[in-house]
Amino acid sequence: QVQVVESGGGSAQAGGSLRLSCVASGSGTNFYVRSWYRLTPGRERELVASVYRGGGTVYTDSVRGRFTISGDNTKNMVFLEMHSLKPEDTGVYYCKVASIGGNAYWGQGTQVTVSS
Repeated sequence: QVQVVESGGGSAQAGGSLRLSCVASGSGTNFYVRSWYRLTPGRERELVASVYRGGGTVYTDSVRGRFTISGDNTKNMVFLEMHSLKPEDTGVYYCKVASIGGNAYWGQGTQVTVSS
């Protein structure tokens, strides 16, 4: 059984910063890719950023240059540093971890609210 728990959401002013953390615990936790998704009002859940076991990263265009994803393989953690926040970054942020075999696990989500 794998548990994924996010933390670090909250409120910020536009232009501010927040840091999200996620930890995966349980059996088989040497994951191939760890990702952050978000569900924003009026839109489907979208991929924000991913970090691969080898260190490679992927970002959606709207956050590139403002957000930084990083992972700690030894602790099965993934972080999302968010800077220059915009009101359109408001939403529920979900952590997802996946094995190379395709098994994927989601957290419950953490709310991020950015006010103008």
